[in-house]
Amino acid sequence: MSTKLLLLEDDKLFNETLQDFLEEEGFVIDSVLDPYSALDLTYENKYDLYLFDVNLPYENGFELLQKLRSSGDMTPTIFLTSREDKASLTQGFMQGGDDYLTKPVDLDELLLRMHAILRRQVRTQMITVGKYQFDTISKILYEKELPVELSQKGAELLLALLEGQGKVVSTQQIKERLWSSAEEASDGALRVYVAQLKKYFPTQIDNVRGVGYKMKVT
Repeated sequence: MSTKLLLLEDDKLFNETLQDFLEEEGFVIDSVLDPYSALDLTYENKYDLYLFDVNLPYENGFELLQKLRSSGDMTPTIFLTSREDKASLTQGFMQGGDDYLTKPVDLDELLLRMHAILRRQVRTQMITVGKYQFDTISKILYEKELPVELSQKGAELLLALLEGQGKVVSTQQIKERLWSSAEEASDGALRVYVAQLKKYFPTQIDNVRGVGYKMKVT
């Protein structure tokens, strides 16, 4: 069965470019230019992935996704944005976004990130690990219903390890997940985020030397 995508991009030329590229890669695409049309289609169809521009007429992509998440729609979502400030990116992840690419978009990178998200389909919202509960949509870690301190990249790392379901997640996969192509990833920075998680999960996270990390969830 073909993978079905909803593309929301108000730049008509870029919309058509993306649609042509993704159709050539074998995806089935519904494309729209405004968030109201996108919302209508989500009521009528089931999609495997959303690609949402952020700056849109009427309301932005973050606001649209917030509506969808509030209605129980957990479809994986990648934002395409010209925004690079951390506040905007944080907002996107807090609304339940799974990934983002800054414009101009590298189409090959977009394809890699799409395949990565489609391979992992942990869409159960709350996951319990020991005495903690992790909200996979808002990416907030709770202890007894109270949020605990965890950075954005620390939360993204936790989700990546949980999606590994006890298997090793390679260092390269983690770096691609946590850092965009415009950011510089480093082993030292990754170790900082691993150390953050080990404060809460001191015995569950293992470093497989030279390969990556895995997390025991039982």
